[in-house]
Amino acid sequence: MKVWRPVSLGCAVALATSLLLARTHPFGDANLHNEANAQPSKMKDTSLPPAVGTLLMTKCADCHSMQTHALVYGRFAPISWLMERDIVEGRKAFNFAQWDAYTADQQQTIAAKIVQETKSHRMPLVQYRIIHWDSNLSNANIQTLVQWSHGMQANASEGPGPAPTGSGDAVRGKEVFERRCNGCHTLTQDREGPRLQGVYGRTSGTVAGFTYSPALKKAGIVWNEATLDKWLSDPDSVAPGNEMDFRVPKPDERRDLIKYLQQSAGQ
Repeated sequence: MKVWRPVSLGCAVALATSLLLARTHPFGDANLHNEANAQPSKMKDTSLPPAVGTLLMTKCADCHSMQTHALVYGRFAPISWLMERDIVEGRKAFNFAQWDAYTADQQQTIAAKIVQETKSHRMPLVQYRIIHWDSNLSNANIQTLVQWSHGMQANASEGPGPAPTGSGDAVRGKEVFERRCNGCHTLTQDREGPRLQGVYGRTSGTVAGFTYSPALKKAGIVWNEATLDKWLSDPDSVAPGNEMDFRVPKPDERRDLIKYLQQSAGQ
């Protein structure tokens, strides 16, 4: 009996301390236990197709909307801190509660990024899937997202159009890059996609330290005007099974973007 008293007291103190520390938010306050989170999701009120909206609500909304469903363990630190870190970063990347406030270009970029992350099984996060078994995406789920993304990109233009001609405009190309590519790429740092400075003239799959899809790593493509144009028109036609889903359907945008990438490589 004498042994159990200090043990019980220690447990009570630890729980109380954990509850108090959960009121601090070292990674940002995600409002885990806000009563509004218990309300029905508003995702159905967006312009997302119903099937896609339902899928994203089931698999992604806990981190990428304001409808986070936090279980009891989310009231205790440091678990609450880790949850808030993932949620804050998720909402920063994209927030489905703001879907209709995004521009058409942003929506296309987000959709392509979702496909890239889910095809590579980087999303949902491993720690989330371990706890929420129903968050795993089936091949049919991923195909639904692929069709949605391709449909959005197809609607941006009448079609891929002919290969661009002329020299292109690097200034306009930079604008295209910042508007349509920056979600996954930068020139100097790896993100979901590899850094692109020097990509013109480089062989595919050769950026040191970046994890490529097997399809792109073994493709051995030298990036030049013709191969980049084909890649930006339809990545799957160049390297079937790659993880990139974003396309640039307008020929003039491809031409300008390629000129910018060429210039960034010092050519």
